[in-house]
Amino acid sequence: MIWEELNPELIFTNLEAKNTDEVMKIMGTEFIRLGYTKESYVEGLIAREKEFPTGLDVELENLGVAIPHTSVEHVHRTGTAIAVLKNPVTFHVMGGDEDETVQVGIVFMLAVVDPNKHIDKLQRIIALIQDQELLKKMAKAENKDDIIKLIAEKEKEL
Repeated sequence: MIWEELNPELIFTNLEAKNTDEVMKIMGTEFIRLGYTKESYVEGLIAREKEFPTGLDVELENLGVAIPHTSVEHVHRTGTAIAVLKNPVTFHVMGGDEDETVQVGIVFMLAVVDPNKHIDKLQRIIALIQDQELLKKMAKAENKDDIIKLIAEKEKEL
């Protein structure tokens, strides 16, 4: 379960960022500070996002989702960070055309050590983000505990 692994220090509510790179820097720096990742993590995230975009249009205005991550060479231990952005930022769409973008309001950032478990975690996150009501509630969450509770409740349903 994702909620059992969540570190409150890696959950952000009303995160202010001007663009995709700034989201990566703010969230990635916390992974580094907490010892989850190497100093190279943020650079790895930004480079991978340019090559393999992670934005997902979930058909909610200004509430797209992104799932940035990078290769295992930048990671010490597995973790998940979640940010609800104060204002949406533009991400390129996963698997879309080069100019296809989505306004992202929620970011699930991954630090993964085992690429095989990476797929499992992605599938669990995809199951969460398919619930538009959950995303709307997350966008309105006032604190980190509310986000953890919302995810825990949803995972118990799955």
